[in-house]
Amino acid sequence: MFLSIKNIPKVSWSSKKSLNLKPNFSTFLYLCIGLMFFGLGEGLLIVSTSGASPWSVLAQGIYLNVGLSIGFITIIISVLVLILWLPLNQKPGIGTVLNAIIIGIMIDVCIRFVPTPEDYISQLFLALIAVLTVGLGGGIYLVANLGAGPRDGLMIGLQKKTNLPIAAVRATLEIAVMSIGWYLGGTVGVGTLLFAFGIGPAVALSLYIVGKTFN
Repeated sequence: MFLSIKNIPKVSWSSKKSLNLKPNFSTFLYLCIGLMFFGLGEGLLIVSTSGASPWSVLAQGIYLNVGLSIGFITIIISVLVLILWLPLNQKPGIGTVLNAIIIGIMIDVCIRFVPTPEDYISQLFLALIAVLTVGLGGGIYLVANLGAGPRDGLMIGLQKKTNLPIAAVRATLEIAVMSIGWYLGGTVGVGTLLFAFGIGPAVALSLYIVGKTFN
């Protein structure tokens, strides 16, 4: 059952090590494809206007209390999460760098070309599609094993320390972040709740499908 997955699957195109500056073309290609889907999903969630992601809610909550820009706070949060990698023995790779670049580009493209649905039900449906798309992209790029983004690296590190299923670790992390952001004054919408509770199972499902498809 995909909800019980505890490890990132290794397939034929997975890199043998995360710090690999000369990966196979197929590995690099799947990394980029996964990150594109990930960014597309993040963009769709924004376009749905049904609620920001939990980490954005956290950034907003901190912004309301300290006055720094949300963009700058987001950078600080990413740096702090990367520092948390150290005791978890997580290592960066080219995927860690491309994570920010490709996802950022895809979010901008999505916001530019995808219109916001007019009725609320369609907005919620788009938010659900967004969560599944982020999960799909996350599963693909993590299997490439070329370095995770800050949040995914934290998820993997915590999973290794606790030996809990990936779905449970990711859901707990997102719900905790959302709760802190909400407590600080951040705005939580239905889309935020869908993401917080759904992204863990969505990533686990993607990992399960990719592992079964390519093994």
